[in-house]
Order: sequence, then structure tokens, then C-alpha cells
Amino acid sequence: MSERDFVIDTRLRADTRHVASLDLCDVLLMNDARFPWLVLVPRRAGMVEICDLAAAEQTTLWLEAHRAAQALRAIAAFDKLNLGALGNIVRQLHVHVVGRRQGDSAWPGPVWGSGAAQHYEPQELEQMLGRLQNELRVL
Repeated sequence: MSERDFVIDTRLRADTRHVASLDLCDVLLMNDARFPWLVLVPRRAGMVEICDLAAAEQTTLWLEAHRAAQALRAIAAFDKLNLGALGNIVRQLHVHVVGRRQGDSAWPGPVWGSGAAQHYEPQELEQMLGRLQNELRVL
């Protein structure tokens, strides 16, 4: 399977907004204002685990995760950066890049399953997308 066969999982599409397309990954913003939270999805059909990617693509994935983390740091204050590739609910390969603050609504536990998402207000969502796009230098 190739990039042209790639489709983002329906749950990821429902829970996120597209920020940018990097060399390998689509960068998505989780629509949950409680946490600065990006999701990177490699545009490769049929990928489930990081080890399913070719070695060079694994390197690109981590470089793009670093780039996403730097973009988050530039626009949001947080105490700890969490990276995760769980895939227990959404099997499609994706990597979470989440900024955490001591005392946030899920602290110190994981963000997954920690209550209902609080969606961004439309204007706030557009501002976040614009700032992230600017930081990722894709405008």
C-alpha cells in the first residue's frame, strides 16, 4: 500500500483538526482545549506500529515529532511533554505529542479517558491552528 491509499481513521478525523502536512506525517490538533495536544499520523496505509515503517521513515517520524513538540512549546506553557503511540482504540499508526501542566484535569494520570473533551471555541481553534501553522512554517 502507498501514500495514495492512505486515509486518516474516522475517529481521528472526528476528534482533531488538520494543522499541516509535513514530509511524512499529517499534523492534527486534538480538539480538546484542556491540553496542548498534537497527533502525528504518517501518511502510509496499513501502518499500525512504528516498527512497521521503514528505518528512514522511523527517523523522519521522530524528527517530525520533535518539530511538533517545538511548535507546541512556542505557543503553550506546560511542565512536561508526553509522547505516546498507543493505538489501543485507533489502530492506525499515530503519535500523540501532549503538553501537560501540573494540576491539569488529568494530572498526573494519562490524558486518554480522563473525561469529556472541552472543544475549542471557533475563534480560539482558528487562532491555535494559525499559530501552529506559523510555528511549523507551513503558511
